[in-house]
Order: sequence, then C-alpha cells, then structure tokens
Amino acid sequence: MTLIVEPADPRADGPRALLEASHALMQASFPPEENYFLDIDELCAPDVHFFAAREGATTLGTGALAAKDGYGEVKSMFTAPEARGKGVAAALLRQIEDQAHNLGLPLLRLETGDPLEAAVRLYERHGFVRCGIFGDYQPNLTSVYMEKPLS
Repeated sequence: MTLIVEPADPRADGPRALLEASHALMQASFPPEENYFLDIDELCAPDVHFFAAREGATTLGTGALAAKDGYGEVKSMFTAPEARGKGVAAALLRQIEDQAHNLGLPLLRLETGDPLEAAVRLYERHGFVRCGIFGDYQPNLTSVYMEKPLS
C-alpha cells in the first residue's frame, strides 16, 4: 500500500464522506452534549490544518490540527473501516505532529471517548498520556483527555 498523507479540503468528496461517517458514528455512540467534533465548515477555519490519507484516489483517513494558544489539538481522526490496522491513523498522527512542530507548538492535546478503546490505545502507543480536562470541554462520563509534549 502506497499511502499519501497531505493537506486536503474537508469539503472534497472523499474526505467529506469519511467525516460524515465519523459524525454519524459519534452521534450514534454519544449523547449530543458529549459530541465535540468540528463540522466541515469549522474544519475550513484558518487555524485548522486538515489532512487526508489516501491510496490512489481513495481517501482512507482524515485528521486535523487545530492551533490553539499554547498547544495544538488533534481533531477529526477517522479511518475508513476497511483500512483500520494498516497504519493510516499512525501516518496521520505523524503528519499532525510534524505540522505542530512547524508551528512551534509545544504540546498536542486531544479528547476522545472512553468507549473508543482502539483510539485510546493508538494515542497511548504514540506517546499520549491521560491528562485533565482542557479548553472549552465540559465534564462528562465518557470523555478521555490526553496530551503529548513535543520536544
């Protein structure tokens, strides 16, 4: 598999389809007040760096870096079901981390859901550790907050 990870437009067909599948999964898995995904328009904001992973013309995954004051936040990580376990999410995380380094951000943070065990394991494998709530998040029963210092 020749995987290409590159900046992308979240409104393009491939990324949009994956984002819509991700949003549907989150809406089916969590109550509305515990859904913190960025909608497609929000992913087009100037402080958001959106990436897609593809093989040929097929989009296999998405991920974004939202540049915040003093840190970067990992957002919109999603891998197509048929591509899971093939390194797509790891490649996207590397791209997001590289972009955070390029922007001079000292820390990456993220919010995920406790029931999303594979996602939590992925982030742990890539050096993220659990941390306290941050940003505008509201306390709830399912969110897991993680961070990774960048050297």
